[in-house]
Amino acid sequence: MEKGEETLVAELQSEIEGGEQMNTMSNEKPPILPSGEEPSQVFNPLIPPAGPAPPMDYGAPPMGYGAPPPFQPAYPVYYAPPGAGSTEDPVLQPPQTITITPVQPCNEPDHLGYSIFAMLCCCPLLGIAALVYSIQTRDANRMGRTVDAKQTSRRALKFAHSAVGMGIVFLIMNIARLVLFRDEN
Repeated sequence: MEKGEETLVAELQSEIEGGEQMNTMSNEKPPILPSGEEPSQVFNPLIPPAGPAPPMDYGAPPMGYGAPPPFQPAYPVYYAPPGAGSTEDPVLQPPQTITITPVQPCNEPDHLGYSIFAMLCCCPLLGIAALVYSIQTRDANRMGRTVDAKQTSRRALKFAHSAVGMGIVFLIMNIARLVLFRDEN
């Protein structure tokens, strides 16, 4: 090594060891910072802190990493001494019987075919409503809900009738339009 490099290395080592910091361009002391500290007193992450190293106790790993912590009961487990407690057999309850009565399905008409016809051929919006109520009628029939099945069946029929009525009105209007405007051309 050359003489200039040796002095530079010596200055850097003295900085690291906490010695007096000198400016490399001149032999002056560095200026004092506005906070009143010298630059050597300011934290530098590249210089390790002085003093002994902290203990290497990492504690329990954070949740989600590594093996789960061992199970620790909330209360200490109590083990009775041998011979303590009752020597009688435990009292068992007789088995209970559960009776499931099958649901009697109702037989309300669901008008599904009529609803599909009304949806495809007449008025799609009212036909979709009729189709929804038809499907609800089928579900109510299977579940045995007679009142719901009757209500949804009536609604499905009303919407299907309305859809067919609207379809007939649109058909008559289109025929009249064709007849009236055919003479003008």
